[in-house]
Amino acid sequence: MAAPAAAAPSRATAGKPARLGLRTLHMGMRGGDVALLQRELAALGFQITSTGYFGRVTAHDVAQFKRQQGLTPADGMFRTHDAVPLYEAIDASTAGGAQALKIPPATPTVSRPTTQAAPAPLAPGQRAVLRSDGTAIAPASAPLAVQQMVTAGNKIATLPYRYGGGHGSWNDTAYDCSGSVSYVLHGAGLLDSPLDSGSLESWGRPGAGQWVTIYANSGHTFMYVAGLRFDTSGAQGGSRWQTAHRATDGYVVVHPPGL
Repeated sequence: MAAPAAAAPSRATAGKPARLGLRTLHMGMRGGDVALLQRELAALGFQITSTGYFGRVTAHDVAQFKRQQGLTPADGMFRTHDAVPLYEAIDASTAGGAQALKIPPATPTVSRPTTQAAPAPLAPGQRAVLRSDGTAIAPASAPLAVQQMVTAGNKIATLPYRYGGGHGSWNDTAYDCSGSVSYVLHGAGLLDSPLDSGSLESWGRPGAGQWVTIYANSGHTFMYVAGLRFDTSGAQGGSRWQTAHRATDGYVVVHPPGL
């Protein structure tokens, strides 16, 4: 049986970069096409940030989208032939609202990261603010992913230090340096499992980020989020959030893609 002819580009695809549909996307991948997929899922109402990294949150939303549209296999991989129904769904949503989609949203069967939560009250400007209780307030101008990192950091900001803490489970009673940084990244859906400080040296993109910068070497790691340092070393008032800067000689500098 002959394959059906390819459909003409829809209004939703007109003028868009020809990135989706060129390769199968799955967990662990990075790239402009991953970021584009995340933007298109967000256009359909999924609460996802365009980071360019295909993590567990992206896989969850891809699987849910495929279940909504009756696509098989309804897993977390975005295959080349899934691009057409994605843009058809966007066309339908744009033309007639969410009710124009063929299948109502399904009940999720894969839970999102437990650290991910709605951000707390926001501060004006572009820098996070340290509160007297040791928690931080994210700036209103920061991307949602940064706000989610601050929210995650607040959950463990005053918990004790323990070597290996946070590596056996996301929800621990104490966290070491890399467990703390991993927890914050996980809060924005950027990590699926904790990394040690040595592994963080090669994670993300090289150099300092606009909003988030991670410093790592074989013995220690810490990060800056919207101007505040998050560090198990030199904790002020028992909080990992700190306003003081520290020497960074001997550290590899990386940042989350897009941040």
